[in-house]
This record gives sequence, C-alpha cells and structure tokens, in this order.
Amino acid sequence: MFRTGNFLYDRACEIAMSTTRERYDAWRALGLKLDLTRGQPGDDNFDISNSMLTILDDKSLVTPSGVALRNYPGGIAGIREARELFAPVLGVQPDEIIVGNNASLALEGNVLMWALLRGVPNSAAPWCKGDVKFIVTVPGYDRHFLMLERLGISMVTVGMNANGPDIAAIEKLVASDPSVKGMLYVPTYSNPTGDTTSQAVADRLGAMKTVAPDFTIFADDAYAVHHLDDSPPAHPDLLGAAKKAGNPTRVILFGSTSKITFAGAGVSFLAGSKQTIAWISELMGTQMITPNKVEQYRHVLFLSRYPGGIAGVMKAHAKLLAPKFAAVEEVLSKELGGKGLARWTKPKGGYFVSLDTEKSVASKVVHLAKDAGVALTPAGATYPFGQDPNDRNIRISPTRPPLDQVRKAMEVVAVCVQLASE
Repeated sequence: MFRTGNFLYDRACEIAMSTTRERYDAWRALGLKLDLTRGQPGDDNFDISNSMLTILDDKSLVTPSGVALRNYPGGIAGIREARELFAPVLGVQPDEIIVGNNASLALEGNVLMWALLRGVPNSAAPWCKGDVKFIVTVPGYDRHFLMLERLGISMVTVGMNANGPDIAAIEKLVASDPSVKGMLYVPTYSNPTGDTTSQAVADRLGAMKTVAPDFTIFADDAYAVHHLDDSPPAHPDLLGAAKKAGNPTRVILFGSTSKITFAGAGVSFLAGSKQTIAWISELMGTQMITPNKVEQYRHVLFLSRYPGGIAGVMKAHAKLLAPKFAAVEEVLSKELGGKGLARWTKPKGGYFVSLDTEKSVASKVVHLAKDAGVALTPAGATYPFGQDPNDRNIRISPTRPPLDQVRKAMEVVAVCVQLASE
C-alpha cells in the first residue's frame, strides 16, 4: 500500500482495507451463484403474458381485416391489426411500419446486408463497393458491435450524453468522410447508460449535412415504452425530424415485444418513410411470403384486451422492475457514495445501469466478483471488439434475478469496487 508518511492516515487506510478484504472473503465463502450478465426479464415478468398462450381458438382464424391466419396471403408487412397496434410504439403511422417475426436484430441484420449488397434508396452503388463506416455510441450495445464487426463494417465511436449521442462529433464526421454511411444506436434508454435522445438532438440528426447522400440512421428503439415510473422523458421523433428536414429515407427505426411479452416468442417491427417501407418490403418479399400471422394476431388480442393496453402491460412490468433498480441505487449509494471510487447512472427506464470506476479497474472488479460468485458482463463488452480503452465501464443487468438476489449481488459488486480500487 502507498504510504503518505502520516501515521494516523496510513493506519486508517490499513484498517479500512482489512475490513474490505474481510467483507469480500465473507461473501466469497458463501458460495454464491448470482448472475447480472444479460438484460433478461424475470419469470414474473413473463407471467404477465401467460394468457397469450391460449388466447387463440378456432373462432380466431380470420382477422377483422379479413386475413386468414393459417394461409399464405396477408402481406409481407404484417397484418393490418398488428401494424395499427405497434405503430404508436415507434411514433409512426400504420403505413410506415412493417411487423415481422420475433427478432429485431434479425431485421437490422437483413437491412444492413441489403444495404451492403444493393445500397439504400439514395445510394449510387452498393455499400460493399467501397469502405463502409458506422458511427456507434459508447458505452453501447455489444450485439450491435458484433453485428457490424461480422459484416465487415468499421466502427467510429462517439460518446453518449444525457441528451443523446455527441451530436457535434457526429456532425463533424458525416460532413467530412463519405465512407461514413450510417449510425447504429439505441435512442431511448440507451444500453447501458439509460440516456434518451432529446428532440433537439433528434432534429440535428435529421437535418445535418452529410457527404454521403445515403447516410442512414439505424435506431434500435428497443426500450421505447419501457419506463420505470410515470414521468418518462419525451420520446424522440427521429423519423419526423428527418422528414421535416427533407431527408425522409435517413432514419429506420426498429423495435420488438421481446421485453413486453415473451423474449423469444414475440414480434419485431421496423419503421421508416413510405419510400423506405416499399424498398424493404420488396426485398423481404424475396425471402418469405408472409411473417407469422398467428403470432402477430395472438399479440394483437392480448395487448388490446389487457387493461390499459401496451401501457398497462408496461406498468405491470415496471411494478416488478423498479424495486430492483431502486435496490441497485440504494446499495451503490450506501457503499460507494461520496468515496470517489465510481459513478453510475440512475435510469428512468430500460434494462441496465452503467457503472464507471474512477480508476482503470473494471476488469479487476469483474474478476473479483466472479470469484465471489457474482457473474457480470465482461469488462469492455460495451465497447467495439470488447476493448474499453479506459477499463472503467461495467454494465449492470438487474432485471432477471429476484430482488433479494439483486441486493446481494450489488453488495458484492460494491465491495469488489472498493477492493479493486485500493
């Protein structure tokens, strides 16, 4: 331990370190098996939607709009009832949305591949004919980074602020580099910081001058309705901002019901201008005749009949999730508050808390927590290629474990931050 020469101060530090080590060893001796690695709903969250499993019967074989659920016809963009139901989630009109199968990541991947092979509506050539770079926010979503990496798309990072991505840095990049073809990020309750893009930033994203005429924003709005309280931030209208600025094809929005109903058995959706929807529909039509209409109508019936609709379902989720986020805040504030060892976000929605250690010890914290029986997302996962240049960010995912386990796990994490920082 570094000594200052002040006996009383150095002795106090020795006692504190001993106490921290003793606490850590005590937790380690318990043989815990706690997991905060992924942003998954709890089983009690899934229970909210259990009635959806039996909501269809032989009287529900044809939708009110006349689509036979068991047959091919119905349209590549999804049944009308589903488009009308989910359009408000992304803040668009029913003719500006496509409702697909269970994975929004699959929709994102398909559109990216089509852009590489065919270009987007304003492209002079397929993107694969030249270098392609995408702007990503950091800390950010590891699945986005992996997708871009596997597709051979280079990543340029910008910071994520309380009002959204670093818009000044983005404007500078797109104004000078024609190879910057797009941006992929989470605009509402960003993963992992929980920040939401303000309308002022959305307006600048929609109107900014770009060297590449086909610059496209892929906005993964996975948490658009995932509020933890009754005073959420305003939802940014990215598509509306782009259309108002005369750039209607600049924005494509994505979302799903993965954390509304069932994580692996929901529906996904994407939204854009009518021109964008026509372009994507044509390409999707070469891959399938129709999406899973049965699953779509199951969701329509359940979410339409639930008291309060989608908002009612999300309030039921918030009742279960909010205490877990409160526990994270309570433990971190008690254990780390005022000590200058770490800072963390206090999200009003979404599924994550972002913790930054003051020293470059995130990897050490994750290792210590693992040895004490608490699994955390690997340090660096919130940066491209898993490399956090400062080794400070840790993504906390408190949604899956029961509340008592969240509290225990966070106490272990806090002790590990203190021990790693000594």
